[in-house]
Amino acid sequence: MSTLISDSLTIARRNLIKIKRVPDLIVFTTLQPIMFILLFGYVFGSLAGAGNGAAYREFLMAGIFAQTIIFGATITGSSMAEDMQRGVIDRFRTLPMHQGAVLTGRTLSDLLNNVLVLIVMTITGLAIGWRIHDGVTGALIAYALLLFFSYAVSWVMAFAGLMVRVPEIFNNAVFIIIFPITFVANTFVPSENMPALLRTVAGWNPVSTLTHAARDNFGNLFALAPSGTAEGVRRQIEYTWALQHAEVYTLGWAILLLLIFVPLSVRTYRRSVAR
Repeated sequence: MSTLISDSLTIARRNLIKIKRVPDLIVFTTLQPIMFILLFGYVFGSLAGAGNGAAYREFLMAGIFAQTIIFGATITGSSMAEDMQRGVIDRFRTLPMHQGAVLTGRTLSDLLNNVLVLIVMTITGLAIGWRIHDGVTGALIAYALLLFFSYAVSWVMAFAGLMVRVPEIFNNAVFIIIFPITFVANTFVPSENMPALLRTVAGWNPVSTLTHAARDNFGNLFALAPSGTAEGVRRQIEYTWALQHAEVYTLGWAILLLLIFVPLSVRTYRRSVAR
């Protein structure tokens, strides 16, 4: 275990140094979420009607957080595919290191990258009028849930990157899957306004429950609700068991993904380096 931890931290440091030496990576990583917040906040916010733009931006932030960290987790898979293609993984084979360290270090460095992204997004959100209404404890719970879920998704992406190996194919394939998952949810619009089928899908979508839990802990759950109708809106938006127990459901999904894809990714990595 001590060897795994030490080697994983070394690999994570290697990945972070790469970001430092290629500043373009960090620039585009931080600019993208800022662009999303401004575009979605003001373009979609304009559709909310006069006087409701600020309320929509407050509603939006949790959804932007969820979407961005999930897209950020795809860096794990594309980086693994790139390392496989360039032979970096073969070089790691020659080193006396724990075989699970490459994957653990990769996911840890991408988790730290998501921490930076959340900080940048939080500052941007505060600049456009978003506020946290339920105190520091609620905000910390929301951030922790977002990061834990993104870490679980990173292991899914690591497995996909090892299977695909070609970064271009990986990026195209993952986009086709993640794009509908993050949009058929309550990330950008209230899911209760969707058609019945999409509303049901969104109600059980873990991205919806992640967004719902974060929105609730930030105190933004009723940002779009007319004054005095909070309880009625709560009954409408919590129309599935998953949304009624959003934190438990989201944690369950994250733990399930880790239980499946951590051993699966390590086994795939061992087989790939054995060839």
